[in-house]
Amino acid sequence: MESRILGIHHITAIAGNAKRNYEFYTQVLGLRMVKKTVNFDDPGTYHFYYGDEVGSPGTILTFFPWEGISSGKNGTGMATEIGYSVPDKSLEFWMERFKKHNVKYNAPGERFGEQYLSFQDPDGLRLALIIPKSKDERKAWETNEINSSVATKGFHNITLTLRDRTGTATVLTEILGYKLTGQEGNLYRYTTDAVENASIIDILEAPFEGRGNNAGGTIHHIAFRVKDEETLMAYREKVVQYTLGITEKIDRNYFFSLYFREPGGVLFEIATDNPGFGIDEPVSELGKSLKLPPQYESNRKQIEQILPALN
Repeated sequence: MESRILGIHHITAIAGNAKRNYEFYTQVLGLRMVKKTVNFDDPGTYHFYYGDEVGSPGTILTFFPWEGISSGKNGTGMATEIGYSVPDKSLEFWMERFKKHNVKYNAPGERFGEQYLSFQDPDGLRLALIIPKSKDERKAWETNEINSSVATKGFHNITLTLRDRTGTATVLTEILGYKLTGQEGNLYRYTTDAVENASIIDILEAPFEGRGNNAGGTIHHIAFRVKDEETLMAYREKVVQYTLGITEKIDRNYFFSLYFREPGGVLFEIATDNPGFGIDEPVSELGKSLKLPPQYESNRKQIEQILPALN
């Protein structure tokens, strides 16, 4: 695998109720709970990871469900919509499913020659199901109600809303290896050819739109994927050369990370494939029990009493 940015690693958002979030993503949308842990900086709050069977990079949507947090507001300086890849002819199934579960959704549309169905989760987070131009061969996680003919395959794209795309475009093209591959009005598509899926960043340029407010129902940050720590630190040097502030390497148990804020205001992360989600439990048991980082294990009993019940 090349020493390049390999598309999207994961996306992290904010929710306002843990149980509601868990039920929506596992039962309505049909994702697998891959890891149930806590926010490393706030161990009284869950950190949920949803994805495919093994938690493959490019499928992982994570949440900080802060109980009772106020609703956020999408606007400039934020990532504002998450796009999931779904199979051809599956949108009708999803519209019927959304009706059944009272999910807010819009009529299907088309962008860059691809059909899409936009909808919102219970906190108002904006998502879309997209039928990609090229067939997505990734293996979907299936449930009793959602089989592989309609199930989500992982990320297709993410949309950033910015007042001015110039500085962000420079980061994407000159540091992260993306190329401008399309434009529809004020929507610009950047793609990497390093991977086949989870490879697209769209920028919606909105010079007159107000700044967003990062709270419930909004995206906290997006993470770009690299294969290992050596590649991670090489990218750190690239970011430093562009005089952007960036953190030191951080151990997140399941990957290693760097964080920096790009010129448009969106928080970017770069994360490694290693060591992966199987480091502390077998694939068959992923997401079933609460996993704590070593520094909090001695406080497990107190933490478990604080965290909301999911069942």
